[in-house]
Amino acid sequence: MENKYKVPQAAKSNAKLALKKRAEASPSNKGGTAVGVARARQLIDNDYVDLATVKKMYSFFSRHEVDKSSKAWKEAEAKGEWSKGKIAWGLWGGDSAYAWSKKIAEANK
Repeated sequence: MENKYKVPQAAKSNAKLALKKRAEASPSNKGGTAVGVARARQLIDNDYVDLATVKKMYSFFSRHEVDKSSKAWKEAEAKGEWSKGKIAWGLWGGDSAYAWSKKIAEANK
């Protein structure tokens, strides 16, 4: 049986907050995809995920880390708001999930 990894509480909290922010956002500012929403629900609803999921998370974060330096992200942050990119990032568990998934994925290459 493949190893399971305990989802950090901070990742669960980030996913829950991102779902809330997405629900509150105007239709034109709803960040994230159906896959991101499903990932948020998975993180919230499960205490453990398998290695394949952790690697998918790390892959997402690696591709989208550049979004954190975007104009939209920075402008929203300056106003205390959430950009589409920040919502998407949060759906996957946010910064804590990135650090956690990176550590596990790199140890299991």
